[in-house]
Amino acid sequence: MTITTGKTGHLTIGGADAVALAHKYQTPLVVYDVASIKEQIKRFKQVFEEQGVAYEVSYASKAFCALAIYQVIAELDCHTDVVSGGELATALKAGFPAGKISFHGNNKSMAELEFAVKAGVGAIIVDNFYEIELLKQVLQEQKATAKVILRVTPGISAHTHEYDQTGQVDSKFGFDLASGQADQALEELLKLEQIEVLGLHAHIGSQIFEVGGFELVGQKLMEVAHAWTQKYGYVAKVINVGGGFGIKYTAEDTPLAPEKFVEHIVKVIKQKANEFQMEVPEIWIEPGRSIVGPAGYSLYTVGSRKDLPDHLSYLAVDGGMGDNIRPALYQAKYTAVLANDPLKTATETVRLAGKYCESGDILVAKAALPETKPGDIVALLATGAYGYAMASNYNRNPRPAVVFVEDGKDKLVIKRETYADLLALDLPYK
Repeated sequence: MTITTGKTGHLTIGGADAVALAHKYQTPLVVYDVASIKEQIKRFKQVFEEQGVAYEVSYASKAFCALAIYQVIAELDCHTDVVSGGELATALKAGFPAGKISFHGNNKSMAELEFAVKAGVGAIIVDNFYEIELLKQVLQEQKATAKVILRVTPGISAHTHEYDQTGQVDSKFGFDLASGQADQALEELLKLEQIEVLGLHAHIGSQIFEVGGFELVGQKLMEVAHAWTQKYGYVAKVINVGGGFGIKYTAEDTPLAPEKFVEHIVKVIKQKANEFQMEVPEIWIEPGRSIVGPAGYSLYTVGSRKDLPDHLSYLAVDGGMGDNIRPALYQAKYTAVLANDPLKTATETVRLAGKYCESGDILVAKAALPETKPGDIVALLATGAYGYAMASNYNRNPRPAVVFVEDGKDKLVIKRETYADLLALDLPYK
């Protein structure tokens, strides 16, 4: 991971001094380097354009959802996918074009489907038979039409944490291919005049380092598309292979550059199209983590310290599992640096602990840092995905502020919650 510093020797983010940002906006603070976000999107798009195929780079909103991120990706003519009415409402309020939004989810409510259809989203990713019935009812009531993509479980397991695997047969997502569920779903959808089936979707997992799974899913979806053409005369216009491209969190991680996954995916789909004498369909990907993850930083202020004989010391900061649940939830690892002097040689290994009332609130189990004192600023690197998105008010702590930085200029895009915000929805019992 690249660490940049300024004249003061402090960590810089997007050309701005991280320590100055921490003092200006207080901590805990989430900071995004906007140029990094834009550069990764451009690299994805470049691969498709060099390959000469139709495509969509669909930002996965669940990684980080806010008005600001939708405005940034809209500048680059991106697509986006949402997984809830709340994400959809945020994208629309940001002015993101509804026609470039796809709507995911394994249990969309009637209200969410009504909202999506009324808004005119570009595609609804249909996940189960119950949803087909709900959507049919919504379309009849609104006298509307919809484009859908059929999500299938291809029976491919990614080499990742078990909670991050979504492509295997035993999954809550999608129509199973092996049992014939997917065929049955297509049959039902093709009977409905108000629905156009754009194509197929699969997502095999998250934080994946190996390209083999993506090659297999590309092959599988093309084989299914070919079989459906032969069986039903149906031609898939879109093959959506999902996302899950791994990123570097620590020195132990050795992922491919995210765009390299796309090169392999396009190559496989082209090969299968040639083999089956099919036109190459439009290829969609759904990167989230690989776009915003490396661009994000979490800044904390050092507080108390606990030293124990024959054990690692605990160095506590003013955030923790409330703003980043990933280490406690599935033992995610991060790299910590002293923002005051990120290139200074580490002199000790400590447990970087949060302030929450849980023994498991450890942000970094073994953080190599130089000597610190209360008031120093510690930065966790590559926290842009699933940190703020999964933040909570546990222990009645307000969620942090979020700042975007571009060309050295900082902009507050999400205000820090206040105690008044925490109490805003509470009502007295007596």
